[in-house]
Amino acid sequence: MQSDLTTMQPPCGQIQRRTFLSDLGYGATGMALSMLLNREGSGQAASTSSGAVTQGPHFTPRAKSVIWIFLSGGYSQMETFDPKPELNKYGGKTYADTVYPDPFQDPRYQERARSVVQVKREHDKIMPMQVGFRKQGESGIEITDWWPHLATCIDDISFVRSMYTTDNDHAAEFQIHHGRHKLDQKQPVVGSWLSYGLGSLNQNLPEYVFLGSYTDTRVKENFSPDYLGPKYMGVEFSLDPNNSLPFGARPQTVLEKEQANQYALINELNRISSVEYPNDEKLRARINSYELAFRMQRSVPEALNLDTETKETQRLYGIDENETSIYGKRLLAARRLAERGVRFTQVYLSGYGEWDSHQKLKENHTRSCKRVDKPVAGLLKDLKRRGMLDDTVVVFCTEFGRTPAVETRGSTKMPSGRDHHPHGFTIWFAGAGVKRGYVHGATDELGFHAVESPHYVTDIHATLYHLLGLDPTRLDIPGRKRLEIDRGKPILDILS
Repeated sequence: MQSDLTTMQPPCGQIQRRTFLSDLGYGATGMALSMLLNREGSGQAASTSSGAVTQGPHFTPRAKSVIWIFLSGGYSQMETFDPKPELNKYGGKTYADTVYPDPFQDPRYQERARSVVQVKREHDKIMPMQVGFRKQGESGIEITDWWPHLATCIDDISFVRSMYTTDNDHAAEFQIHHGRHKLDQKQPVVGSWLSYGLGSLNQNLPEYVFLGSYTDTRVKENFSPDYLGPKYMGVEFSLDPNNSLPFGARPQTVLEKEQANQYALINELNRISSVEYPNDEKLRARINSYELAFRMQRSVPEALNLDTETKETQRLYGIDENETSIYGKRLLAARRLAERGVRFTQVYLSGYGEWDSHQKLKENHTRSCKRVDKPVAGLLKDLKRRGMLDDTVVVFCTEFGRTPAVETRGSTKMPSGRDHHPHGFTIWFAGAGVKRGYVHGATDELGFHAVESPHYVTDIHATLYHLLGLDPTRLDIPGRKRLEIDRGKPILDILS
């Protein structure tokens, strides 16, 4: 028995640091912290060749924080922000029946699309627009009748009507965040790069926060730091007032002072270990996560306490209405986080795939637009009256658009929806350093191809890097190959 015990015990002084710190940290504090600590995998925190992370703007920034609003599933560009009256003129006809070239024969069709799901996508008959459009504001920009509240903010928005991506299936959702096709090696997402490049504005809150709910675990790819390591992952916050920091609450059986002492011990052990292993970025990231989690136990509940907002503000976001309440809460929380120095708040506003209207597009988009219209408009109005549009950038996007033609795939007898469409769609920016009441780029007359000033999705990222004072070529990691398309190019025309 004695020999067995001896075998089981590690030699004195040779216990593994990570095992010891992990056991001590988890056992002493009782915190699971899964969103911060258990995603290390084979990743490694980013560093320069000398092992030191260099953070801060490379040139004078125009903005300091980003609110990224994402609508999953692919909203239809021609029923939201890019009206195409020619669809009504040729409704029910084929592309061959129009005066326009066959979009499938356009070289851009093959250049910009790589199939992952090998199915025959049949959509030859043109589908009329399912909603009306009106010119709004002093800028006279047309917007769907399904966005009555957002229409009142039209003069604060820059629309980019010429986006394209290359994935014809829903991995395009992850592609718009990290920039790579599903068949290629992934990259860190845009929020992780900004966090890596800029660092924190508030030591009590993470640089990068994810707000939203999902049932498909693949959604985690939208806030994955990949090889940058766990320190730069989006931290999931909950809007449950009793559990705003999932897995991070201090157990009632542990006093605050007691927990502080435990963290002090961990830090001292880390200081001792760092003398021998000064470049252990994995250990450093883990310890930083413990320290941040301890500070967040106080700061996060305060930041997400929406009850401290006035009733008028809550109504502005639609929090008092069942149909818009959860969406309004997410966006109000995003404003409060930006206000407190969170660099990048990613708002997963709608459920996974909600806008994927293969059928019943009119019914589905009518419902979904009503859910988010007032909250999004409320965010813009709230930011503007607080002066936050001077230093905050709002991005509103989806993964791809919808086909100009009706989808007839399968046995559907009464087709009423549009298929996935990576070749042309619309996103928009608002806020710091961005022109107001402006339209950039265009799709063709039928809304098929991005033809005027086309932009791949990483151009969105590059625009944000530019506004926040970062040169993406200076963010490259030794030993990690990035392509020019990964870095993107700023959409300079929309910048003020």
